Amino acid sequence: MPLVAEIAPLSVQLREGTRDEHAMAESEGFIERLLAGRLDVAAYADLAVQQLAVYTALEQASDRVRDDDRGTGLVFDELTRVPAIERDLAHLYGPGWRDACRVLPATEHYVARLHAVAGDLARYAAHAYTRYLGDLSGGQVVKRMLERHYGLDGAGLEFYTFPEIPKAKPFKDLYRERLDGLRLDAHETAVAVEEAQTAFRLNRAVFVELGAAHR
Repeated sequence: MPLVAEIAPLSVQLREGTRDEHAMAESEGFIERLLAGRLDVAAYADLAVQQLAVYTALEQASDRVRDDDRGTGLVFDELTRVPAIERDLAHLYGPGWRDACRVLPATEHYVARLHAVAGDLARYAAHAYTRYLGDLSGGQVVKRMLERHYGLDGAGLEFYTFPEIPKAKPFKDLYRERLDGLRLDAHETAVAVEEAQTAFRLNRAVFVELGAAHR
């Protein structure tokens, strides 16, 4: 009797399927210069503005997923980032921070994509995986580098702080379990992997435009 090949869990397929896009996003010049201390606080503040636009769209999509019987377990209030980013921007720009914000064209394109796929569980899962697990992993390295090079501490870096998640690894393991338990079929799984690749490319495009603005 022929052996049936075991299908890898969604979280594994997402990780393996985005390896190249992830590496390219991490090596983008803007991020390398920011983390090396070669830019300034204004560059980080501009990044935070773009993050606010992206996470506002993502968390609006999360509200829709709560109504999906399969996807509701993938939405965690502990991960909500918008209020933290708003506090960061108030610290970085002052009381009139909303007037100082400018959303880049690449960010607008990213946001439009999030709005377009908001009702699709597989595509939402791809974007949520890309953002939130990244925040709990590489995002913590970003936080330490920003503290080291730009004199920032808790104020201004709340985006990278998860007070309701004291230990990241158990939470990330739980999140992956929830991803793997979404009961996506083979087609939906392929769609999710493709969308995660798109998410990394959209994010990289934002970095490219930030790099052009902050040399």
